[in-house]
Amino acid sequence: MRINWGSESTSALALANTRPSPEVLRDWTLSRQSADHCGMAFEIFWRFLALGCTSFGGPAAHLAYFRATFVDRLAWLDGAHYGRLVAASQVLPGPGSSQVCFAIGLERGGLAGGLAAFLGFTLPSFLLLAGLGIFGSVLVPGAFGKAVLTGIVSGLKLLAVVVVADAVRGMYADFCGTIGAAAMAIGTACVLLAFDAPGLQLLALVLAAVVGAALPREIMGDATRVPPVGVGTRRPAWLPLALVTGFALILLLPGVGAVLPGAADDFFLAGLMVFGGGHVVLPLLQQSVGALLGDEVFLTGYAAAQAVPGPMFTLASYLGAVLEPSRPWLGALSATLAVFAPGLLLMAAFRGSLARFAEWPRVAAAAAGVNAAVVGLLLAALYSPVLTAAVRSGVDAAFVITGLWVLSALRPPILVLAAGFAVTGALSAVF
Repeated sequence: MRINWGSESTSALALANTRPSPEVLRDWTLSRQSADHCGMAFEIFWRFLALGCTSFGGPAAHLAYFRATFVDRLAWLDGAHYGRLVAASQVLPGPGSSQVCFAIGLERGGLAGGLAAFLGFTLPSFLLLAGLGIFGSVLVPGAFGKAVLTGIVSGLKLLAVVVVADAVRGMYADFCGTIGAAAMAIGTACVLLAFDAPGLQLLALVLAAVVGAALPREIMGDATRVPPVGVGTRRPAWLPLALVTGFALILLLPGVGAVLPGAADDFFLAGLMVFGGGHVVLPLLQQSVGALLGDEVFLTGYAAAQAVPGPMFTLASYLGAVLEPSRPWLGALSATLAVFAPGLLLMAAFRGSLARFAEWPRVAAAAAGVNAAVVGLLLAALYSPVLTAAVRSGVDAAFVITGLWVLSALRPPILVLAAGFAVTGALSAVF
């Protein structure tokens, strides 16, 4: 049986009558874009959540994990782009690794991507440290469980040595291809290892920019040719900058801090004044919040912040929970958001404008100097605190050497390598 569809003109009229209207097409396109953005944000979230569960070792190790995951494996951005984000995080106040995490999310998925990256990377350590502050007095593991947990943490600290060493090697190859850049990286590392003074990291980066811009072209060579970044031509984003300034002015008003949960004003101002990462925020909080809690309580949180994965700034989660015993989760959340907010807003404001003049010869030379100095920062951090806190015996050194070979020769996923080090650490502690 043959169905008669009518004449050609009738068919054309029927198709015209069933064609979606412009409004329907617009709504379909917007819904499709929204679904794509949600999917991208979810991917960013779970990628950083996996890193937030396994990234032990502090800011230097986190930067190494990010590079291994998002530059080497996923290719979300290239080495030069990643180096600029790292350099920006070193110049701006705030938690360096969290700023880079937030910036990678912004580059990949806009504001939703930045928030997803920050949430994924911070959530595990927030829950662990806030939970310690709330339930620490009742959740005391037995001797065997404590030994296993200590062994797992020790094994993952050895993994941090491996990953940081591999990142130093990769970034040295990216940014130290000339005699001038290599000398700048080594000189920066030597100064930071020989002297321990507040603000020395920032001073080293400023001097590297000045010296890099002043050196002749023959010394810096091709290192002065910093490839342009897509975001490098944008002006500063004034909204996040205005938010930082407004919050700071409001919190400085008399009596404002008394009505905020979890001493949020102290945490915000500490996050605004910190240069150099998580280790630097600890003495600032010791002077303000630590005086309210006592040394024993504060040092418990300090030790826990170094033992858990993720950013060390989540020490604020523990302190906020302890400061607000009647509403501990609110105190933990308030303190955490307050200490992270300044650095993230500043990164959102300046991540593009810091590189807007990168094509200018002298500015490109200064940027090459800063990139080389960042390699020196990581090299110094490889020794302290990463190496000194992790390698305590010849057996530990043997594990590190083996891990370096496995990572460089086989390039396994970081989670597989982390599982191997965790199991090895647990077995070593038990047997």
